[in-house]
Amino acid sequence: QVQLVESGGGLVQPGGSLRLSCAASGNIFSINGMGWYRQTPGKQRELVANITSGGSTNYADSVKGRFTISRDNAKNSVYLQMNSLKPEDTAVYYCKADQVVTRVHRYLEAWGRGTLVTVSS
Repeated sequence: QVQLVESGGGLVQPGGSLRLSCAASGNIFSINGMGWYRQTPGKQRELVANITSGGSTNYADSVKGRFTISRDNAKNSVYLQMNSLKPEDTAVYYCKADQVVTRVHRYLEAWGRGTLVTVSS
C-alpha cells in the first residue's frame, strides 16, 4: 500500500517562510506527477503547485513568485518552499502523487493526510 507522509507545517508570521516535505513509501517503482494542494474549512481543495517526473512545474496564480515546488525522484519525495507567506495561505496542505506504480499495484492517485500551515502574527 502506498503511503504519503507530509511534514514541515506549523505557525509562521506573515512574511516568513516554511518548507513542506512529502515522502512516498510502499515498494514504489515510479511516480508520475506529484503536487501540493490546500484546503480551508468550507472551501474546496485547491491546487497549489505540481511537478512532473521530468521536472515541469505548474503553480496557482496566488502563489507564483513566492512558492517553489521541487522533487527528488530517487527518494520519491516532493517539497514546497513557501516564502513571503500571507495569512490567506493558512490551510491544511496535502501532498498528492499521480500514477504510482508499485511491485503489486498501479494507483491512479494517492494522498497524504495533510499538514497544517498557519500564517498569523
